[in-house]
Amino acid sequence: MELRSVEELMDLLYAGRHRHALRTAALLRRSRPADKELQLAGLVRGIGPVLCPGDEAAGAGSAAEAVRPLLGERVARLVRADAGPAGDDVLRLRQAEEEGRTAAFDAGVLEDWRTVLELVAAGRCRLGAVD
Repeated sequence: MELRSVEELMDLLYAGRHRHALRTAALLRRSRPADKELQLAGLVRGIGPVLCPGDEAAGAGSAAEAVRPLLGERVARLVRADAGPAGDDVLRLRQAEEEGRTAAFDAGVLEDWRTVLELVAAGRCRLGAVD
């Protein structure tokens, strides 16, 4: 499945474990406020179980492939948790996910992230048009 709009992605986020995703993204926003792609990777990793129920290993790959056309290669690589050149970012993402499982704070609501999703998606679209 390839996501073609932020609205499709929002539907998947609402269907998943979005409370944990919200905490993960919020923790990444605190530690890396300028890195919107990293924050969104923390937010969208939770769609894997929605795309592939019961298969966690396939879920990360499916989530990465689903968001690639909309949010770009870096977000997809982070969602898949490929170490590669972004090894430190993957480590930070995993730490935020772990901390997000036990952290107790108000991380807001999914709608808080719609604008960031739209901005990253729009930036990706402009780059695609130039290429």
